[in-house]
Amino acid sequence: MIDTERLPFITFAHNILPTDETICIKENEFEQLMRILIVEDEKGISGFLKDGLEEEGFAVDFTADGRKGLELALSNDYDLLIFDWMLPGLSGIEICREFRKLNKTAPVIFLTARDTVQDVVFGLEAGANDYIKKPFEFDELLARIRVQLKTRTGEQSILTLCDIEMNLDTHRVFRGSKELELTPKEFSLLEFLIRNKGKVCTRTNIIEHVWDIHFGSDTSVIDVYINFLRKKLNPTGKQKELIHTIRGVGYITRDE
Repeated sequence: MIDTERLPFITFAHNILPTDETICIKENEFEQLMRILIVEDEKGISGFLKDGLEEEGFAVDFTADGRKGLELALSNDYDLLIFDWMLPGLSGIEICREFRKLNKTAPVIFLTARDTVQDVVFGLEAGANDYIKKPFEFDELLARIRVQLKTRTGEQSILTLCDIEMNLDTHRVFRGSKELELTPKEFSLLEFLIRNKGKVCTRTNIIEHVWDIHFGSDTSVIDVYINFLRKKLNPTGKQKELIHTIRGVGYITRDE
């Protein structure tokens, strides 16, 4: 079991220009980088979880304040959220209720010392998908996170956009009958754009999901990689353009 009194508080700085060489994230079974928000006011636990989940290949944000947690949850596209129950500002229950009121569907896991049956039922009725009692085993939490993410992603292995086909299992990309040679970062960028086709992908969302770098960093690298992709998707300039620029905002892909 985790001793919450002895865990170190670890923080990480995101101040390096993202490149394939400088960003090294452990691979897991999810092809797209998964982002997790932790709202936990015990520094030992939040630091331990951030460190452990990042080692497993997840991108992690955390805050100790309930109001800040709600702000982050509503302003970012997280794949999963972990809430403590008792928090300064707003409780985890209040955050979860407000999150669900806006039809947000990302899975929520409660991680709390409140351990009665009534507490568990109350948390689930507030909109949580799972409920883990403290003290807890990290491996159990990790397993439950993976279950929730697999349920949400539906294990989709083939993505399509017009005449583009991406195979996430083999990491091969075809446009029509021609195979395209993409770098790992180009592959990840195209995957993110296709998963969100029909939606505007802001530069903030792209750099956070594809590179795990926060908005304070230079986002011009995105434009460089978009140009790389465009040239590989349409080397002669005679095929249909699939990646469209939304000036001042970001990019969008469309089938039509």
